[in-house]
Amino acid sequence: MPIFAKNKALIMMSQLLYNPFKELIFDEHFCFLSGVLTTESMTVFPKWLMDHFKFGDEKIEMMDKAKSYHYEDLRLPCSVEVKKAFEELDVKIETAYKKGFEGMDALEEELLFQWTGRMVYGLLYYEMIYERDTQLAQNKTFELSETLRKRFGHFHLMLQSIVEPITFVGQKPWSFAIFPLKYSSDIFSYRDDPINLMFSFGVNGFGFTACLQDNGVIGEKHKEILDKMKGHVLHPVQFEELYARFHYSDYILQHQPEYNVESLDEHISIAIKTNGVQPVLGFWDENIFAQLLSNYWQVYGIEKEDILQFQKPSVSFLENPYSKDFYNQKRLVCRFKKRCCV
Repeated sequence: MPIFAKNKALIMMSQLLYNPFKELIFDEHFCFLSGVLTTESMTVFPKWLMDHFKFGDEKIEMMDKAKSYHYEDLRLPCSVEVKKAFEELDVKIETAYKKGFEGMDALEEELLFQWTGRMVYGLLYYEMIYERDTQLAQNKTFELSETLRKRFGHFHLMLQSIVEPITFVGQKPWSFAIFPLKYSSDIFSYRDDPINLMFSFGVNGFGFTACLQDNGVIGEKHKEILDKMKGHVLHPVQFEELYARFHYSDYILQHQPEYNVESLDEHISIAIKTNGVQPVLGFWDENIFAQLLSNYWQVYGIEKEDILQFQKPSVSFLENPYSKDFYNQKRLVCRFKKRCCV
């Protein structure tokens, strides 16, 4: 095929790749990723993961708490090609998982993005369906802001990299932090925010937090503490605090991601568009952050008033508020009795 014909085909492909957020199409007859007609489906959460931790029959609530599903009942319509691609990815992730932190840390971030993205997008898909059906039941039109259409559309495009010749140029559109983690062997911990494209995953051996469309800004923002963490095994209370920091940073991030999507040779490239403007984080409100953090620390009996104490620095289990030294496992006090013992 002549070069100009190849380029024309790629340009057409980049324009024609399926984007369900253009027309808000969430239908069980169309593959969630490619848009082709199908009768196949795949689970939102990998079957091997549900089987290993036996949570398939447990329930997960939608964001407004009014609707819930069993994990094993969350399924995405998919083509044979897409299903096969994710099955092959699952084999790679499960193999790395069995090697613990070293195995997961050695994975290419793009594979982690695709694996995590499948679960986050799956939950987003069900949020869209629930919201659509709720609006229709009230004789209202299902609408989504232009900002969210663009954000979710870009996320969907990036996830298509598992089956399409898509490459990421320069700074990656995401932030991942992977670290050794100490948990009971039967515990699987995860948190998600599908609207803000956030995810955390923790098991005995390792954990990771992910911002799937921050353009690496949040990872860079917390580089100092992430560097201090290297070589240390995190306690679950530290794991929760790290995710809270990522989550709140995403909340105050004053930046609308933009991307250059181009056809080059035989692939489509995605690069971050800066327009000469550096993304910034808004004001860090310790009061709001303490409220968020207390939601994650409630299981340890830690409330907001324990985190914010008059004329004292906010409580942290990641670093000493005065010296900024990282708290290793030996210095952590697991029991919290209305005060911070550090």
